[in-house]
Formats: sequence, C-alpha cells, structure tokens
Amino acid sequence: MKKIGILDIQGSAKEHLTALDKLEVEPILVKTLAALESVDALILPGGESTTIGKLLKRFGLREAIIKRVQAGMPVWGTCAGAILLAKKIKEKDFEDGLKLMDVTIERNAYGAQMDSFETKIEFNGKIIPAVFIRAPKILEVGDDVEILAREGYDIVAVREKNILITTFHPEITEDLTVYKYFINTFF
Repeated sequence: MKKIGILDIQGSAKEHLTALDKLEVEPILVKTLAALESVDALILPGGESTTIGKLLKRFGLREAIIKRVQAGMPVWGTCAGAILLAKKIKEKDFEDGLKLMDVTIERNAYGAQMDSFETKIEFNGKIIPAVFIRAPKILEVGDDVEILAREGYDIVAVREKNILITTFHPEITEDLTVYKYFINTFF
C-alpha cells in the first residue's frame, strides 16, 4: 500500500487525512524528516504560505522536500501548497518557497477571505466542486506544464512531471476526483 504524506505543520492537513482514509493508501501526517522519508508522495495543504515556508526551514524539511521531489517523489500542493511549489510569485520573491514548478502565481488573487467562493469546474473529464478560499491564480505556465483545469479563464490546476498544483481546496468537499487523479497518475 502506498504511503501518502500530508505536511502537518500548519494548514488543512486533517481534511486531507479524512479524504485519503477513504482510498486505498496509507495516509501519514508529516512533521519530521523521519516521517518525510517514510512516504511515497506528499501533499502540501492549504494554509498560510509564508508561515508554512518559514516552518519548513525551521523544521529542516525544506531542503529535504526539494531533494525528494527532484528525485521523483510525487507532490501535490493545494492553495498555499501551490504557492510554495511555484518558481515565481507575482508580487515579490518568496525566499522560503520550494520553487519547483515552472509557474508564476499570484497570492490571494480573488480577494480577501470574504471573497472566497465555491463553484464547479471540469477536471479530468468530470465536473467537480471547487472551493476557493483566498486562493491564488496561476498567471503563467512553462512549456512543460500541462493545464488540467480552469475556472473561467483562470488556470486552477496544472501538472509538471511529478508535481501537481490545485489553487482550490478539494479536501473541503466530499469529491475524491483529484485525489484519485493524483494516486492513479503517479502510482
């Protein structure tokens, strides 16, 4: 059984754990290097990207995650996790980010917390619910980045090699489509 880690230093880890418990994988909450080394894939949850980035450095996880992903470990970033994975941030450089996917992202692109919304999008041939909470937008993608979903004209899901980004929160809904895509694509 594949072990899928959920970074559990800040953000919506428990919601991802609940979703993964419904699938044929072993979910593991990752707070330490030992836990990171034990997993086959990693989910970087929504939360506050600046805080998560600082904590990754403090706990010695930042470089370890970068090395594992560069060596082929699948990683999926949702919302704040997407910001962490982006090589470029529109407003400024994000020194604590992982900078692994060739995308430019804009933080809080839809506005403040009160501007959060739920809609439906097409993902992998299926209409699914998508919850956007102070969500980022993917503004530009590199040549090797595949666009997987849009909300209107906005890019909201992309893949590059072993990296998946969604700017919305699948963990807040009951729909497991994106989880199944992540598992089936990389295992």
